[in-house]
Amino acid sequence: MKSKKELAVTLSRMQSFQKPSWRLEQYPTDSEIAAEVVWFAYHIGDIEGKTIADLGCGTGTLGIAALFFSPEKVFFVDADEKALKQLRENLLLMEIKDGYEILHHDISGFHGKADVVLQNPPFGVKSEHADKAFLEKAFEIAEVVYSFHKISTKDFVEKFSRDKGFRITHFFRFDFPLKQTQEFHTRKIHRIEVGCWRFQRISS
Repeated sequence: MKSKKELAVTLSRMQSFQKPSWRLEQYPTDSEIAAEVVWFAYHIGDIEGKTIADLGCGTGTLGIAALFFSPEKVFFVDADEKALKQLRENLLLMEIKDGYEILHHDISGFHGKADVVLQNPPFGVKSEHADKAFLEKAFEIAEVVYSFHKISTKDFVEKFSRDKGFRITHFFRFDFPLKQTQEFHTRKIHRIEVGCWRFQRISS
């Protein structure tokens, strides 16, 4: 089993988006941030033996991180074929041959169930309410959800989760690095305040 540091180093070797789409708000999940969240999730029993869904998986950082900790299965779901091509290359690079399923369609087309969702959805900057759609799908299909959102949307995220019958059990705050990937980006790295919430369905 990898240590948190080893996991971060391993994830840092993965290839990111070759030509990220600004419309889809494609940005990689930082390897150290992904390692911290997935390492925590494993240690509280949310990974091993569980069915995981990585919604809007992109090149697969969160789902691949989970695959190192013996889940039952990981669903990788994304609408962008170019991102999924890079995901497949990353799986080969990591020498991961089974334990997952890749689904090429919008998250609205995913009708399976998972024990846990791990997701870093669009923040809803370019496409308004994109983050809401991801949360809604996650709450529909899983009992436990880890989801990344801008700190500035904290009130909305927490109210929406309550309305959907979920409680917040843990919260992580990060200075999330967004690398210079578009022509209109003026800085090599721009950091924004991002939170990762762990939600759990409230038992009836």
